[in-house]
Amino acid sequence: MNTNHHESHGPSSTQQITLRGPAELADALPFMLGFHPSDSVVLVALHGERGRFGGRVRVGIPSSPHEWSATADHLAECLVEGCTRRGDRPDAIVVFLCQDPAPGETGQRVMERLRPFAQRLRTACGALDIPVLEALCISDGLYFSYCCPDARCCPPDGTPLALSGTSVMAASAAYAGIQVRGSLKDMEARLKPWGSEGDAAQRAALNDAAAVIVPRILAGAPGGLGRQETRDTTLALVRRLIARFAAPPEPPAAQAAAGRSAVPPGLAGLVGGAAAGTASADARDDALLTPDEAATVILGLQDRDTRDQAAEWMEGPEAGPALRLWRALSRRCVAPYQEYAAAPLTLAGWVAWSTGDEPSARVALGLALEADPDYLFARLLHQACNEGLDPESLRDCLRKERDARLARAAAPAPALTGEGAEGDGSDLPARSKDQNPPREPGAAPTPETETETVERAEGRSRVPVAGGARDRRRQRARQVARRTARQAGLRAAAASRGPSRVASAARRRDAEPRPPRSTAARRTGRRGARSGE
Repeated sequence: MNTNHHESHGPSSTQQITLRGPAELADALPFMLGFHPSDSVVLVALHGERGRFGGRVRVGIPSSPHEWSATADHLAECLVEGCTRRGDRPDAIVVFLCQDPAPGETGQRVMERLRPFAQRLRTACGALDIPVLEALCISDGLYFSYCCPDARCCPPDGTPLALSGTSVMAASAAYAGIQVRGSLKDMEARLKPWGSEGDAAQRAALNDAAAVIVPRILAGAPGGLGRQETRDTTLALVRRLIARFAAPPEPPAAQAAAGRSAVPPGLAGLVGGAAAGTASADARDDALLTPDEAATVILGLQDRDTRDQAAEWMEGPEAGPALRLWRALSRRCVAPYQEYAAAPLTLAGWVAWSTGDEPSARVALGLALEADPDYLFARLLHQACNEGLDPESLRDCLRKERDARLARAAAPAPALTGEGAEGDGSDLPARSKDQNPPREPGAAPTPETETETVERAEGRSRVPVAGGARDRRRQRARQVARRTARQAGLRAAAASRGPSRVASAARRRDAEPRPPRSTAARRTGRRGARSGE
C-alpha cells in the first residue's frame, strides 16, 4: 500500500511509502492520526489498485456491546459519505480496534472480546459494497489480525509492535516533520480537570461568578455593569493573562519556595516520561491562574460575542500563550460546570488548527462537542479541519472584524434618538413571536433543516445551566434575551458577507432557543464520529 496522505507537511508531501502486511499497517496508524488512538475504533479508506490511504474516521469504542451494531453502521456510512463528497469513493477499508487491557486482562483477551465488533464492522462495510482488506486489534503492545489466517505472520497470541522510531514509516515521518503527540488519553488529559484538591476552591469561585455574570449575560442588570461592560472586563482580563503566560517561567527553585508542586499530587502517579513533562508544564500554567480569574473568564466566554473576540488571539507571538490559557481554563471547568468547557475547548481547538496542529485541534474540538454536542462554532471548526480547509479564510475574517471594531471605537459616537437609543442599542424593531414561531418542544427537525436550526439557535448566549439555576430571575431575563437576540439576528443577516463559508455560518443568529437536551441524549448522541482523524 502507498500513502501520501500527509499533504500539508511541506516538501515531503509527494513522498510515497509502501506498507507491506499487518505489522507495517499497525505501525503506521499513529502517524496517520498524529497520536496513538487509545480506546478507539478507526476506519481508513483505501483508493485505487495500490491502496492509497484516504479519509479516516475515529470514535471511542462503545462500552456496551449493544451499541456496536449501530456504531458500525454509522462509521461505515460516515467514511463512505465523506470520501464520496470529496469525489473519491473508497475501494477498500482497513479497520483498527485499539484498546488497552483492563486490570487482570491480557491483550489476547481484549482481541477476543472485540471480535464480534470487528465482524460487525466488516459486514457494515460489505453492505456498502466495500470490502475490508484488513482488521487489526492493537492492545498491550501487540497486534492481532482478524483477517489473516496464517499463524506464521499473525499468530493467535499476537505479534509485538515495532520499537518506536525503528520502522520505515517512522523514519519517513521524521524526515517529513510529522510528529506523534503521545496517546489520545494523554492529549485529552491536558484538557480535562485533574481531580485535585483545588477543585473545591474552583467550584466555589465558579458558583460566585455565575451568580453575578450569568444574569448580566442573559439580560443585562439594570444599574449594573451590563453586558458590554462585562464583555470588556472579561477581554481585559484575558489580555492580562495572555501577557502573564507569555512571560518567562519561574525557575524551579522559586516554585518550590512558593510551595507549588510540579505535578498535582492526584496526577503524580499517573504520568511518566514525556507525559510527565507535559503535565509539569500544564501545572506551571495552572499556577499562573487564580480560581477567581479562571471563573471570571470561563463565565464571560459563555457570551458568544466575547468568545468571538477572544478567538482573535490566534496567530503570532500571542497564539502560544493563548492556547495554554484556553487549555488551563478547560481544566478548571470542574463539576457541575463541565458544559461550560465548550467555549475554552473550542478556542483551544481553533488556535491549534490556526497554528498548524491539526491532531490537537481535532482532539480539543471533539471534547468541546462532548461537552455540548450542539455547540455550533465547534461543529463548524471540526468539519472544516477534517475537510482540510485552509484556516486563513477564517483568520482573515476575524482580522477584518477586529479592524472594523477598532475603527468604530476610534470614531466619534453618533447621537441616538428614538427606540434605538434604549435597551440593547439596536435601531431595528423586535420581531413578534408570530413572525418567528418557535418549534414545538421535542419536535425533531428534518435532515434538510437540522443544520439551519442549530445555526439559528447559536444566536442565544451560550450559558449552560448548572446546579438548579433555572429560577424566576432567569425566566424573566430570558424574555429580554430573546428580544435582544432577534434584533441581533436581523443585523447579522444583513451583514453576513464574510470571505469564509465557515465564518459566515458561524455568525448567523436567531432568537428562538432549542428545547434542552437531556443528559441521556448527550451521552448517546452520534456526533462522536471524528471524521478525518
